Amino acid sequence: MNLTSTKASPWWTPSVHSDRRPFLIGRNAIQAALRGYFAREDFVEVDTATLQISPGNEAHLHAFATEALTTDGQAAAFYLHTSPEFACKKLLAAGEQRIACFAHVYRNRERGPLHHPEFTMLEWYRAGESYESLMMDCVRMLALAAETVKTAKLTYRGAECDPFAGPERLSVAEAFGRHAGIDLLASVGADGSTDREHLAAEMRRAGMRVADDDHWADLFSRVLVEKVEPHLGFGRVTILDEYPVSEAALARPSAGDRRVAERFELYACGVELANGFGELTDAAEQRRRFQIEMAEKMRVYGETYPLDEDFLAALSVMPEASGIALGFDRLVMLATGASRIDQVLWAPVAEYGR
Repeated sequence: MNLTSTKASPWWTPSVHSDRRPFLIGRNAIQAALRGYFAREDFVEVDTATLQISPGNEAHLHAFATEALTTDGQAAAFYLHTSPEFACKKLLAAGEQRIACFAHVYRNRERGPLHHPEFTMLEWYRAGESYESLMMDCVRMLALAAETVKTAKLTYRGAECDPFAGPERLSVAEAFGRHAGIDLLASVGADGSTDREHLAAEMRRAGMRVADDDHWADLFSRVLVEKVEPHLGFGRVTILDEYPVSEAALARPSAGDRRVAERFELYACGVELANGFGELTDAAEQRRRFQIEMAEKMRVYGETYPLDEDFLAALSVMPEASGIALGFDRLVMLATGASRIDQVLWAPVAEYGR
């Protein structure tokens, strides 16, 4: 008996490629337009190495591990980077003032409509400038992407966002109050310490689930994902600003309120597009935060990544700066109307684990 296979045709099948090609041509056009934007803003485009001693030290990011062999077979552990951030900051320490990087990055345990194990991260840094300057970059670049592919709106699965409208700027605390009825900062001390029991009580009062083994960070993430993010970036772009310092391992504390940090995320159509910081340049404090992140990684996942001592050394001479990472593929999706990230990748990674 002949059975018709239900397996999807490969991306290189001519008919599939024909369907995907308009998205891919749009991708190229948007990338060229953004490169033009950076050139006009006097940025230098840089290219960083994929192999790193440390892939990054954020608890919930997962890397691909590998090893390098010497000519006599001696092995050294390396990772595929999850972001070009460490290398870019070393370049700031070296004296660069404005840099931009389209980097292929790699994240394990990630696959879905908005996630791919290898994707393109657009990062850029401004030495001596505030992180508000990055917000303005984002607003201009989203409008530029839409103009380039001749659309008046960003779309994702029926949701719409006007990239030409003024963005909504909302603090995380305001968002928790508005969308979950929770006073977030009542559970954050003046020194940035967190009160798990207070936040748990607020969540129970709001009718949310709390598990006995949840830490404060687990509870924070649940409220953000379940109550806040579903309301962001509809109609117009949302800039979600001032994350608690414990949720901003690479950002400096806000001058106006030490409980929160100079960190923002950019949302359109409910999709997180970018993550920006006023960069932390205190090497000792950065080491302490990385150690906290790796302790959390060990608690949740049973593994840690090494610290990049070279990065910490460079941080001690890095100038004050602001920096941001934008998911370039996601921006292309929203501008071209694609519904899955693999539609905007020229050669997606083969499916696995099924």
